[in-house]
Amino acid sequence: MSRAQPSSASAAAHGPALAAELPAVLRRAGLKLTPQRLAIVRALSGDDTHPTAQELFERLRPQLPGMSFATVYNTLAALAAAGLCSARSFSVGRPGRPGAAARGATRFDPNMQPHDHAVCDACGAVYDVRRAEPGPREAEPTTPPGFAVRAVEHVYRGQCGACRRAPVGRAARPQRQPNRPTT
Repeated sequence: MSRAQPSSASAAAHGPALAAELPAVLRRAGLKLTPQRLAIVRALSGDDTHPTAQELFERLRPQLPGMSFATVYNTLAALAAAGLCSARSFSVGRPGRPGAAARGATRFDPNMQPHDHAVCDACGAVYDVRRAEPGPREAEPTTPPGFAVRAVEHVYRGQCGACRRAPVGRAARPQRQPNRPTT
């Protein structure tokens, strides 16, 4: 019944493209090539956890104590504007529960290949999901008049393996480390 499988491919499949294009992208965006920006891109390109700007800032702060949060956020915004990563927001929680419609922090995804996402309702972890092999084409949805479809994406909601194994009422904290195992 599963139409899509969790992606076992790491960010390495798309990370080198991001790192290789960095100098040109930063120059086109009017940004200088600095050690801070290089570190941000390296950290993002090797991370399949869909980190937030805050998570990257906290991860890089020990090595780059003089770096500001604005540098991290502006660099990520420039990469997204250049099409080298996507800025995504996923709500967290279950329908009918308090906070279910709460908008999550913007997450940055270096995987620019077509894919879907699985979001854990308990801890908020986001996983890439490979799309199923093409099969019979699904019917085109009816969109409002004048609406131009840019992309079609699916978001699978449920609980990750860690949260399903956690004691009732206690969600597991998502591991924000590159290449965490998929469930």
